[in-house]
Parts: sequence; structure tokens; C-alpha cells
Amino acid sequence: MYKIKCLPADFQVKETITLDAKNNGFYSYFNLKKECLGTVEALEMISDKLKIPMKNIGFAGNKDKIAITEQKISIYMGRKDFENVKIRNISLSYIGNGQKPISLGDSDGNEFTVKLRNLGKNEVNKIRKLENKKIRCPSLFGPQRFSKNNAEVGKYIVRKEFKKAVELILIGTGKNEGMIEGFLSKKKNNFIGALRVIPLKTRKIYVHAYQSLMFNKIVMRFLQENKKFKKNIDVPLIGFDFDLGKIKNKKLREISKKTMDKEKLQPRDFVISQMPELTSEGTMRNLFFDFRYRILEIAKDELNGSKEKAVVNFTLPKSCYATVAISCLFS
Repeated sequence: MYKIKCLPADFQVKETITLDAKNNGFYSYFNLKKECLGTVEALEMISDKLKIPMKNIGFAGNKDKIAITEQKISIYMGRKDFENVKIRNISLSYIGNGQKPISLGDSDGNEFTVKLRNLGKNEVNKIRKLENKKIRCPSLFGPQRFSKNNAEVGKYIVRKEFKKAVELILIGTGKNEGMIEGFLSKKKNNFIGALRVIPLKTRKIYVHAYQSLMFNKIVMRFLQENKKFKKNIDVPLIGFDFDLGKIKNKKLREISKKTMDKEKLQPRDFVISQMPELTSEGTMRNLFFDFRYRILEIAKDELNGSKEKAVVNFTLPKSCYATVAISCLFS
């Protein structure tokens, strides 16, 4: 069975994005290179070190934690000399200035260089056989979208069960958990206020993770019942403006409704009046994505005895996951 992410250097990601970088503008653009850090975690470290609010830092998407990744960020009223600041496992390289912040969804896609380990002879033969061939994969959200319990926290927020959301977050032991505990020691039952001590970018991740989980459930059930279906139709990412009647495929419409009913979920649940900043609209997402890869190396795997390793390179559209693509390759 193949293995990935045995070492951070085994999984490398470079974001592709079009920036209008000039010598003027309120927003400074930087290339952020990080290792063994989630994107929001890295931004929080940058925010603390540079003494700037998280809201002043923009980024296009989250990148893998167990990896070496590069992506572009914007800093409102930033300076070139920020690139000289030393932060553990982080480096910043100044690109230029512009008139607009970088926002979620701005990227064009991501280039991946992945080292596949623990490969047997049959797996290596399959990799050789499929090189440069178009591979169609279900457009599922990868496990890194959900972390340990992000989707569950998001579900409680959408359900307005804020106490349960806080209790689930407090299972952890990080910085946010400490801030919540400090807040609740002074305002015991103010669970909305407790959630609001968490940076907005992180709180949005919870809600988006729940939306993504619902999407995955719909897609997996649809494909289980339609195993030979290969047409690339639109699947709902449910939000407050979701309209079941706009789904053209009858079977997909039925499955979407059944999935929502089982979850006891209504689109308007994503209107969160207690925290309007977390209110989330819906969109449509392709059922499949296509990719091709090229082989950079096949050699003996020094970490796994008699097994082999393969280094492959490929580019995916934004919001598509390399872990899903690799799983699809070996399915």
C-alpha cells in the first residue's frame, strides 16, 4: 500500500496565482514558504511576530500541514523588510505592492511534487502505465479540509448549539483553546463571545468544513448508486441561498434532499444571525476533476526496505486535493 507524507519534503505544493504587483498600493504581496504548519497557523504566527491584526493578512487558500508549501499572501500596509523577520519554519519573500488584497478563491490552482513510498511492483507498473494519461477523479474534499473535528464544530455552529461547539474545541490544547478558557473564566456562559475570541479566518474554516462534509456525503452516495457515471455535472455546496430545484439531475436532486433530511439541515440554517460574519452562501462544484502527471523519478525507497518510491508532478485546479487525486490513481 502506497504511503505519502512520510517526510515533509515528500509533499511539496506551489500555488499559482495572478497578481497585479507594482511598486505602489496599500497591499504588500509576499511569497510565504512554510513547513509542517497549517496556513492559518502560519498566519497567526506572522500576525503575532509582526504585531499586525489577522484581518490585515489575505490568502487564497489553505495548504497542507505535513508538507513544504509556497503560497502568496497580502499584508495591508506591509513593508518589504518583513521578509527579514525570522519565524520558525516560515520564510517571507517580498513580491511587490498592489491595490487589492488576496482573498479566498483567488488562486488559479496548485502544482504538486509528491513522493509516493512503499510501492510494490504492481503499483510501480501502474504508475508507469498511467503517466500523461487523463485521470478523472471525484471532486471530493480531502481529509486536511476537516482536521480532527472541524466539521463537527461547524455543524454545531450552524445548528446554533454554540455551547457544544465550544466544548468540542476545548478538547484541544492550542492557543485558541487557551483564549477561550480565559474568556469563559470571566464570562462563564457567553459561548458566542467565547467563539469570537478565535480569529475569524479560523471560525470560517469550521463552517466551510461542515459544508464540505455535506458535499462529500452527497457525492459519495451519488457515485455509489451510479458507478459508471462520468459526466461532469454540478453538485451543490449547500449554503443559505441553496435551491434544490436548480439541480438538473433528478437522481442527484433526490440524494441531496435525502442527505439534508437525514442531517435535519435546511439551507437557511447557514444564516447565523448571532454571528453574521459566519453566514455562508452556497455554490456549485464540479462532480469530477481531471489531471495528468509526469514521473520525475522511480528508485529504491530508502525508508521501506525492498519497496520502491516514485516522485510525480502534477497541477490541479483550485480547491482540488492532491490526496484525492493520488487515491484515485491507485483505486
